[in-house]
Amino acid sequence: MSTTTTNSEWNVVYLFSGLALLFLTWKAIVFFRLFRPRNEHALRTVAVLVLGDIGRSPRMMYHAESFAENGFMTYLVGYGGSKPIPSLETLPKIQLCYLPEPPIFLKSLPFIVTAPFKIAHQIVSILNELLIRIPEPPEYLVVQNPPSIPTLALVALVGRIRGCKVIIDWHNLGYSILALRLGNEHLFVKIAKWFEATFGQSAYAHLFVTEAMKDYLVKEWNLQGQKIVLHDRPPKHFHHSSPQEIHDLFSNTKTPISAILQPSLADFLPEAKPPYSTPFTDISKPTDSESSHPTSANPPLAPPLPLTSQTYTEVNPPTLRADRPALVVSSTSWTPDEDFGILLDALKIYEERANAVNSSAGDGTGKAKLPKLLMAVTGKGPQRDMYMTQVSKLQKKWKWVRCISVWLEAEKYPLFLGSAEFGVCLHSSSSALDLPMKVVDMFGCGLPVCALNFKCLPELVVHGKNGLVFNDSAELAKQLEFLLVSFPDAPLLASLRASLEQATRHPIDGQATALPDTEEWKWSSWGENWNLKMKPLIAGGVRT
Repeated sequence: MSTTTTNSEWNVVYLFSGLALLFLTWKAIVFFRLFRPRNEHALRTVAVLVLGDIGRSPRMMYHAESFAENGFMTYLVGYGGSKPIPSLETLPKIQLCYLPEPPIFLKSLPFIVTAPFKIAHQIVSILNELLIRIPEPPEYLVVQNPPSIPTLALVALVGRIRGCKVIIDWHNLGYSILALRLGNEHLFVKIAKWFEATFGQSAYAHLFVTEAMKDYLVKEWNLQGQKIVLHDRPPKHFHHSSPQEIHDLFSNTKTPISAILQPSLADFLPEAKPPYSTPFTDISKPTDSESSHPTSANPPLAPPLPLTSQTYTEVNPPTLRADRPALVVSSTSWTPDEDFGILLDALKIYEERANAVNSSAGDGTGKAKLPKLLMAVTGKGPQRDMYMTQVSKLQKKWKWVRCISVWLEAEKYPLFLGSAEFGVCLHSSSSALDLPMKVVDMFGCGLPVCALNFKCLPELVVHGKNGLVFNDSAELAKQLEFLLVSFPDAPLLASLRASLEQATRHPIDGQATALPDTEEWKWSSWGENWNLKMKPLIAGGVRT
C-alpha cells in the first residue's frame, strides 16, 4: 500500500472514528471538570503540542525554546524519532513529553482493523499528557496546525476543561493538503475543511506564518481571538560556516557527509587527503619546491611537519579551494507538493550547458567557465528512492553534475547548509498561503535562494535582492548558470550574498531591532522576532 493512499485513508478514518470518539470522550470528561477548578492553573507554564516527530518540527521546537528562555515551564508534547535541537535537552525549564507509539502487534493486522485502535490510542495518549501527566493546568496551550484532525478538537476540549489559553499556530491548511490527493470537491475534503474551520475559529490567539494567511482566514472563517503574523526565522546560532567549520565537517570520517562523499564521488571531486585537505578546503603549507613555482595551478599537497621540526613556524588555517565544486543544497520532503522533477530537469540542462561552455572556453574567446556542480538534497520522504534511482542512471554519463541525498541531525544541519554556495527551494504551497521553512534556514546560514514561484513567496524571497524566483526548470537552469559563471569569483552570487548580509538585523542592548512590517524586506533571528511579536501577548500572566 502506498504512502499516499495510507495518508488519505487515515484522514477518512480520523473524520468518522475520531469525531465519534471525541464526542464520547467529551461526555466522559465533563464530570472531571467538577473536581478541577478552572482558575487554578499554573502561571508562566505552557504546553506545546505537535502531532508529529518533535525533532522534525523546527518551528515548534523554537517556540518551546523561546518560552523556556522567557521563564516559562515548558512541556513539549509530541512523538520521538529525530533528535531535537540541543537546547531542548539542556534548558532547565523544558520537559520533553514523548507520546507512546501504538502497540507493535497492530502492525501485523490489516489497516481497516488497526486504524480505529491506533486513532483511539493517539487520542487517549494526547489527553493523558495534557490532562493528567502535566500536573497543573498550563496557562497557555500552543498547538501546531496542520494536522487539524484530531488536534484542534482535542486542544479545544483541554482548554475548556483546564482553563488554558489556546494559541493556534497556523503553518498551513490541513484540508488543502488533503485536496492535493482527493481534489477540492471531494466529500472528505469538504468535511475536513468544516472540521478545521469549526474547531479552529475560536482561540485566545492565532499565529500565522504569512500576512496572506492571516488575511484569508480572518475573511473566510471569521477567526476569533488575537491575531499575530509571526514569520519563520532561524535561531540565532544559524550562520554561514567558516572555512575552519567546513574543513572540520568534511574531514570528520564519522559524519554521514564524509561517508557519502568519499566512495561515490571519488572521480568527481578534487583529490583530498584528510585531515589536511578536503574536496572544499586545504591547510597545506608551501614547500621549497612549491615556492619556486608560485604560478602552479594545482600545487601538490605538502606532508604535515613533525612537531620537532626546526622549520615548523606556523599553523595555517583552512582556506577554501579554488578548484572545489560548487556545493548547492535543496531541502525537500520528497512529496508530490515539491516537484523534484523540476530540479532534475534543470540539472540535465546545466550539464549540457557546462559541456558546451567549458569546451569553448579554451578557444581564445575568454568566455568564463562553469564549475562542477554538487547538488545535495536533504530530507526524507516517499518519493526519494524513485527519484534517486533516476539520478543514479543519469549521472553515470554526466561530467559536470552530481546529485546526492543526505540526512543530517539538527546539530549538523546548519553547519552543512552554511557550507553551501546557495540553496534551491521547490516548495509549492498547497494553500498558497504558507512559506517554506527551508528558505528561512538557508537565509539564516547566509545562502541566497533560487525559489519556485507561488502567491505569497514575495513576503520572503525578493527577486534580485536575497535570491531569484523561477517558474520552471528552464528558468532554474539559467539561474544556476548565472549564479555560477566564473565561480568561485561569481559576481551575481556575491551581490546576492552582500544584500542578504546587509539586511540582517542584530539586537541592540538585548532588545529586538526588527523593522516595521511596512519595510520592503527585513531580517532577524527567531529570538528577536519572537520577543517582538510574542512577548506582548504572554506578558500579562492573568488568571482566566
